[in-house]
Amino acid sequence: MCYNRLMKLVVGFGNPGDKYNFTRHNFGFLALDFYFKIKGYNWQPHEKYDAIFAKIDDNIYIKPQTFYNDQGLSIKKFADFYKISPENIIILCDDFNLAFGTLRYRAKGSAGGNNGLKSTIEQLKTDQFPRLRLGTGNDKEHRKLGDTNFVLGRFTPEEKDQLPVILKEIAKRLDELIS
Repeated sequence: MCYNRLMKLVVGFGNPGDKYNFTRHNFGFLALDFYFKIKGYNWQPHEKYDAIFAKIDDNIYIKPQTFYNDQGLSIKKFADFYKISPENIIILCDDFNLAFGTLRYRAKGSAGGNNGLKSTIEQLKTDQFPRLRLGTGNDKEHRKLGDTNFVLGRFTPEEKDQLPVILKEIAKRLDELIS
């Protein structure tokens, strides 16, 4: 397969539907929406590939509209169509094992328990793609709610107050990763 070496596929992880807005699992969507707001970009639906997307310059941005555990299905469709190699796919995903607000970049690696990353690894048949993990960790809330209710839960008021600063940092890191 001949890959497009210039084009990047930037993916924010999340679940479709308004009921998941501002949940921890939708931190990837939130980060891309913030990035689009400051850049003045607009989203478009792409029903064939199960995503909301935008093609801007040499980059494709997507918010898969499959549920979180199947994010890889949409990613594979875009990567195949645009012939984007895995090392040019940048994932933004939540990670409750990282303290809230912590950003951790990895050029490759395991899913680390993240079902969206598992799906992506299965679909792409490789773990050789970069990801920016967005820390959502809050031990007190996590212990109280358990894994599923925690990731599908909304940010606390204190966390919401910190989001503007964190989202600006994510946007800055995303610009660095894209260039």
